[in-house]
Amino acid sequence: MNAASFSSLSDGHQRLQALVGAWRGEEEVSATQWADGGTATAEVLAEAQFGGLFVVQRYRQRRDGTISFGAHNVFGFDQQDSVVTMHQFDSMGFVPNSPASGAWNGDELTLDRSSPRGSARVAYIFGGADSYRMRLRFKPAGRDVWQDMVSGVYQRVSPSSINGF
Repeated sequence: MNAASFSSLSDGHQRLQALVGAWRGEEEVSATQWADGGTATAEVLAEAQFGGLFVVQRYRQRRDGTISFGAHNVFGFDQQDSVVTMHQFDSMGFVPNSPASGAWNGDELTLDRSSPRGSARVAYIFGGADSYRMRLRFKPAGRDVWQDMVSGVYQRVSPSSINGF
């Protein structure tokens, strides 16, 4: 897609394009009920779809050389409510009741989602066109304290350097 095609998008849709690209990152995984603590690497491939109205992101986490978690995320912008949305489907197998939703605050996109298990909050913090940080936190149902789940720093790489997507 050329730059002229994106110029007809709303500002909210244009902001989503920051996610587009091939990324590789180093992550710190916190010990939770779903995973042991430790380090991981991740590969992310995100593409603009339907003329830039949506960004489809494929995420793969590796620990000890084995894929330990995968997700397929679809980001959109709801113009009526002026919110960014993210539908996530992942290797945990939980079917999302509703998408995460949120907004940009400067260079940080924060999205929240609730389910019967609790609330999740993910933040993408961009440090320029070629890097970003991600932080995922979780608050179990009935509790008031957020716990760290995963945080990472990601650098843009060539799409050909990510294999197997």
